[in-house]
Amino acid sequence: MVIGMYVGVATVGVFIIWYTHNSFMGIDLSQDGHSLVSYSQLAHWGQCSSWEGFKVSPFTAGSQTFSFDSNPCEYFQQGKIKASTLSLSVLVAIEMFNSLNALSEDGSLVTMPPWVNPWLLLAMAVSFGLHFVILYVPFLAQVFGIVPLSLNEWLLVLAVSLPVILIDEVLKFVGRCTSGYRYSARTPFAKQKEE
Repeated sequence: MVIGMYVGVATVGVFIIWYTHNSFMGIDLSQDGHSLVSYSQLAHWGQCSSWEGFKVSPFTAGSQTFSFDSNPCEYFQQGKIKASTLSLSVLVAIEMFNSLNALSEDGSLVTMPPWVNPWLLLAMAVSFGLHFVILYVPFLAQVFGIVPLSLNEWLLVLAVSLPVILIDEVLKFVGRCTSGYRYSARTPFAKQKEE
């Protein structure tokens, strides 16, 4: 449940971050030239046509430039292509990193490193490879409605996705600590039953 909640928050959160921040954790996100909006504007984007003097700058994604001079409110519909791509990339990355957590139910990645299962690493590499293909092959990017990401945007994806490993490490640690307690709490009851 905790991991699922984090996946949801991270996927939606990166969408919000792109619209509302020029940088995140020291990662510059302003290189594409997109305009920032407040969280309130993003949450109420349907009321955009009633906003006085609302204007947005064009932004770039790969070789494409997205401009909204005729209708700035399109920034929240057609313009969300970069934010949606970031969300999809976070979802892909977070699930790949979360698969490392499945190597052991309660063992840490320190004691059971990822290379103990080379097939998992191969599957992760293939999954990331396919994701890169749909991002950077223009025809496929158009089919999937996504755009290429810059290096800084990939750093943002990693910054938002990698904590899933730390969260599960903490959960596994708590599980190891409480499993000893649960076992010792059941043992006296089992001895009484035997007698």
